[in-house]
Amino acid sequence: MPIPNQAALDFLLTRRSRPAKTLRAPVPDHATLEMLLTAAARTPDHGKLEPWRFIVLEKPALSRLAGLIPDRAVALNIAPDTLEKSISQYRDANLAVAVVDSPVASKKVPQIEQTYSAGAVCLSLLNATLAAGWGANWLSGWASHDRVFCEDGIGIMAHERIAGLIYIGTETNAPPERPRPNLAQKITWVDA
Repeated sequence: MPIPNQAALDFLLTRRSRPAKTLRAPVPDHATLEMLLTAAARTPDHGKLEPWRFIVLEKPALSRLAGLIPDRAVALNIAPDTLEKSISQYRDANLAVAVVDSPVASKKVPQIEQTYSAGAVCLSLLNATLAAGWGANWLSGWASHDRVFCEDGIGIMAHERIAGLIYIGTETNAPPERPRPNLAQKITWVDA
């Protein structure tokens, strides 16, 4: 019989993202963030390609990005009621990590598997951050899928995409539990 890591299981069975709009300073210092990024990098990665990278967005960068949102929203015909939420996502944050899907040329590993690895990095960073006692949330939004915003503002390359933005900070209030999936509707057992 395997020996369970009960603390890890208890954490995973009760983990809950914290709404990004409730996260405040202080944020992890560089050494703490490097530890969290190290944990995130220990993720499934077929072929050991490391088809992802991190861009750490500190407060000044997030404020600059918030200032780019209005012009991009006009250029893309983004609804005005969406604009303030998009601006505040960047303006009100103190720290975010852009996990960049950065595929590597490979004859053995399809790009979709590399993208899955980048998604796994997002979840690993989110869980490591929560396990370390910080508040965290994985967000995206239309701006994180806009080539101009991402290349000119965040600094991704033409072959890359944002897999997710992990917002990190000090939790100001614990969110209530939310409804969870009914596993009876999500599991198919195959025994033959």
